[in-house]
Amino acid sequence: MSSKNLTEGSVPRRLIQLTLPMMLGIISMVAFNLVDTYFVGKLGKTELAALTFTFPIIMVIFSIIQGIGIGATALIAKSIGKEDRKKAARETSDSIFLTLLLTGIFVIIGSFTVVPTLRLLGAEGESAVLAAEYLHIWYFALFFVSVPFVGNSAIRSTGDAQTPTYIMLFAVIVNAILDPILIFGYLGLPALGLEGAAIATAISRALTMVLSFYILIKRERLITFEIPTKEVLIGCWKSILFIALPSGLARLVVPVATGIITALLASYGEFAVAAFGVGSRIEFLASSIVFALAASIGPFVGQNLGKGRLDRVKESVRVSCWFSFGWGLFSWGILALVSYPIAEIFNKNEEVIQTVQLFLWIVPAGFGLQGILSIINSNLNTIQKPLHASMIIVVQMLVLGLPSILIGKHFAGVAGIFIGLAITYILGGVISLVVNRRIMTELKS
Repeated sequence: MSSKNLTEGSVPRRLIQLTLPMMLGIISMVAFNLVDTYFVGKLGKTELAALTFTFPIIMVIFSIIQGIGIGATALIAKSIGKEDRKKAARETSDSIFLTLLLTGIFVIIGSFTVVPTLRLLGAEGESAVLAAEYLHIWYFALFFVSVPFVGNSAIRSTGDAQTPTYIMLFAVIVNAILDPILIFGYLGLPALGLEGAAIATAISRALTMVLSFYILIKRERLITFEIPTKEVLIGCWKSILFIALPSGLARLVVPVATGIITALLASYGEFAVAAFGVGSRIEFLASSIVFALAASIGPFVGQNLGKGRLDRVKESVRVSCWFSFGWGLFSWGILALVSYPIAEIFNKNEEVIQTVQLFLWIVPAGFGLQGILSIINSNLNTIQKPLHASMIIVVQMLVLGLPSILIGKHFAGVAGIFIGLAITYILGGVISLVVNRRIMTELKS
């Protein structure tokens, strides 16, 4: 077993030990998507737009899976903090079982609603046909995506952030090898285009699922094959869903908003949708270190909460928020300076390049405060305040965000949409700081 005690030692040092490998893992996830975006971009702007139309749909489903991962992390890390390994194994096994059931439901519903959903997002013509072909294969691969995600969350709960990173790196390497072979038809294989990217994803994710199960069963002993009683199973699922449902449903707001933004941009042409897809990928990459820090908060706070170390919980959130703010300002400056050469990497169409530039000049202004929201959201979920965490996201995106984006579109077109998105990030971060300060003050020291 490779559990690390996060309840002792320097708080910043422990966070760094968790965050660095986790950042590499998140970069691996981004790299996975960037590889797809790069090779699909070589096919043309229609294919790139088609891939972008799939983003909101994938994000909707993954939001629920993330919710389960967050709920599982909170429970498992707390049990490990209490040194109750048997309970942690029960929670891990039940989390994966729940994930399999929900994924099956998503696959059935999703497969029958591909075309109307894409139409709702504004996809038309060839890009809509290509996006549908991609999604039908992606739904088949969903089991391979969701189960390792929750399994890796369980591994991180032990304090081991390195192993999940290695698993994700493995997926990136396999995907990077298979993408050009299947997309362009090398080694005597037929050129499958966008469908080839989906098949590469399915194969690489299936291999990571095997690796995750091997680690959980053989090394961590976090999978139990004992059949639980109905009361134990339902009790565990209730505890997970107490956090997962509000967290997952609130996270649904983000892809829904992304879908609306995509539809708004579609009214200007495929170039705007393609540019938004590229810009979003770059945004995720630039913010990966802060997202990694936010993901580290879950196991860190969970273990310390189980040990009763609220002083370390509060210090971890404070240090993390200050870092996020500084990193946000730094990344904004860098991206604004190198916006053109970065945009040129992904597509040679001048309209796409100029729109990506516009995105990188404006949207990163809110990166720091959006990172703060992610950190605080992770903390609130782990300390059993999922409704507060969820309401922050709902208010940010629906009450403040969409009106800002619509007003921006009315007055400044594509640039206005990007300005509205930056304002959304900034306001969400401010709200999260206010809510977190009140809740943490109420906790007993």
